[in-house]
Amino acid sequence: MRAAEPSGRARTGVPADLTPFVGRRGELADVRALLSESRLVTLTGVGGVGKTRLAYQVAATLTRAFRDGVHVVELAGLRDPGLLVETVAAALGLHDPSARLTLDVLADHLGGKRALLVVDNCEHLAPECAATLDTLLRAAPGLRALATSRHVLGLTGEQTYPVAPLPVPAPGHEPTAAELTDCHSAVLFQQRAAAVRPGFRIDPGNAAAVAQLLHRLDGLPLALELAAARLRTLTPRELLDRLDDRFALLTGGSSAAPPRQRSLRELMDWSYDLCSAPERTLWARAAVFAGGFDLEAAEAVCAGPGLSRAAVADLVHALVEKSVLTRCPPGEEDDRARYRMLETVREYGLERLAADGSAYRRRHRDHCLDLARRAQREWFGPGQVPWLTRLRRDHANLRAALDFCLTTPGERDAGRELASLPHHYWISHGALSEGRHWLGRLLETEDGDARVRLVALGTYAYLGVMQGAGAEAVPAVDGYEELAERLQDAPALAWARHHRALLAFFGGAPERGTALLAEAVERHRAAGDLTGVAECTFKRAVVETLLGHTDLALALCQESQTVTAAHGESWIRADALFAEALVRRRTGDRCRADALARDAVRLLRPLGDRWGIALCVEVLAWSAADDADPERAARLLGVLRALWESVGGALFVAPFMRVSHERCERDTRAALSERDFDRAVRWGASLALPEALAYVLEEPAPAAPLPEPYARTSLTRREREVADLVAAGLGNEEIAARLVIARRTAETHVGRVLTKLGLTSRSQVAAWVHERRDAP
Repeated sequence: MRAAEPSGRARTGVPADLTPFVGRRGELADVRALLSESRLVTLTGVGGVGKTRLAYQVAATLTRAFRDGVHVVELAGLRDPGLLVETVAAALGLHDPSARLTLDVLADHLGGKRALLVVDNCEHLAPECAATLDTLLRAAPGLRALATSRHVLGLTGEQTYPVAPLPVPAPGHEPTAAELTDCHSAVLFQQRAAAVRPGFRIDPGNAAAVAQLLHRLDGLPLALELAAARLRTLTPRELLDRLDDRFALLTGGSSAAPPRQRSLRELMDWSYDLCSAPERTLWARAAVFAGGFDLEAAEAVCAGPGLSRAAVADLVHALVEKSVLTRCPPGEEDDRARYRMLETVREYGLERLAADGSAYRRRHRDHCLDLARRAQREWFGPGQVPWLTRLRRDHANLRAALDFCLTTPGERDAGRELASLPHHYWISHGALSEGRHWLGRLLETEDGDARVRLVALGTYAYLGVMQGAGAEAVPAVDGYEELAERLQDAPALAWARHHRALLAFFGGAPERGTALLAEAVERHRAAGDLTGVAECTFKRAVVETLLGHTDLALALCQESQTVTAAHGESWIRADALFAEALVRRRTGDRCRADALARDAVRLLRPLGDRWGIALCVEVLAWSAADDADPERAARLLGVLRALWESVGGALFVAPFMRVSHERCERDTRAALSERDFDRAVRWGASLALPEALAYVLEEPAPAAPLPEPYARTSLTRREREVADLVAAGLGNEEIAARLVIARRTAETHVGRVLTKLGLTSRSQVAAWVHERRDAP
């Protein structure tokens, strides 16, 4: 019996909508048509007009058209063009431990794929985005790109699509409330207003004021949402009166600025003026955060003259209420509430911060440095997973702080320390190239504190070694060791031996490698560095295993496991379990080896360490082949293919595992037909990471629970969408337009819904949907 194809086959990175998408049916169809004709479509328009929302909606309707997925590249928080390739790679699920993550690697990765790349907010990196997209589109015939930008990118073959504001009532005309129900800007305004003022409806009493509001706000979605948020305390007429006062200057200012852009600025001024003085202060100061912040961060950075620490929580709440801040959903491993600003709101806040900007950017940097120091202190212990999760969520802030250190005189030492803590962040985060990028720039000059420089140089050297960039890493290791000798820094000298041991091992000299690791262990032990002891011990165990010294290797594995388990540490402990799995295989105990590899995967799963997971899956694939289970072995090889590509851009096997991997693949191919082998490998490679890990661990596949009211029905996703639209009162033609499908297809879906539910009319479908929505 053939296994079913995984549900995550057409993976998509399109963010889910938190509010209904209003109108734009024509635009959706237009952009879809353009994408069928052109390989690059750029949505242009003024800030706040809805380019991003339209792009995401288009992408969400096209997931089935791109077998290799839809990938979203968000650039709003990226300022350094040197990290553009890294950001695109992350959106594609690629990480880089092999020093090979370049634009050419991305092009090779995409070469044979049929995928859609959504690149959002290109305007501040337009030349770099244009060059990157040009290279990728030329290299990958099956690739399509949908960009959003305030400016045309200027590429040959680019199709631009100006995104207009939502339609508004004609000036001078007073529509009725019924007429406004067909106006998309009015629908959006009513929806957002009802969210803050339950029960709000456009009625005969307020229709005229609402119509004038829509016209004065030019139908800009962002402006409509900000205005609707004020209905918590104001009526539409009061809103209009205030808007009349604030928009008196619309005919002034720069004649080169588009009117709608001036309207948005005036609206921001108006929104700012409606805030209290402390709220304005927090708005401006919180704008230094990139990608969001939590309450602790706001208190640490924003409290100061005119704003007490105790007042920050209430002010954050007030700004959320006034839609200046948006509350983000908490992460799975981090239940801290986080907040962020729309980019336009943030930029406005930075302008208001003005002369105080440098001071609060420095405070922001100090907060990031404090987080990093705390994470370093608690890294070797039970806080490792929570701290890694927290630092990952603040990665955009780390980038902003490092950028401040690079561009502000006298701040390089702080940047060097920040980029070096905690010791393994860049490795566990899967961002070795980015870590080397920052450290390389920060180390370009030799000024500053020698001990701070030493730590940064050591981290830079370590990342180069782990990437396998031997030619570049050797001079860095030499410089690190020389400076450590000059400063007589015992922990640094221990890590220098570790770095040289890895260079020797990867260079084909395992005997020298194990001797250096043994020396490193003793030096770390003398310095009281348990992290160094545990890490060098398990790495020495791997080398001793390959040299055939299994008794010694087993003792080393157990020593590392004992130290890490006693302190509640996860990452090095998982690596030590993997090392013991290699020893057990060498001694013939495959059952024990497999159990150890699975235990290691369970520890690595919350850390997201794909490199370490891949090493463990290698062991399990070998065992499946040895146990004459070629179907499972081939599927695991497929999982491996996806894992190795995600960390290196192509199939990358650790040098000391290459021979066993090649034997496993050769034996598995021999046991299956070519067709069955390829099918099984594709099946494994197509799994999303949670599904893949469930298969590796022989756990039930994680089921994505269907939202009510469909949890106990056999309706497909499309049929559930159709049932919702029937319940909303749409006819078949309207359903076809909403879902961008043919009318006949819509009729077919409606018929299947009726048949599966055992119903005979559309009204019964509507009743069925509403009944389940109302159920507890």
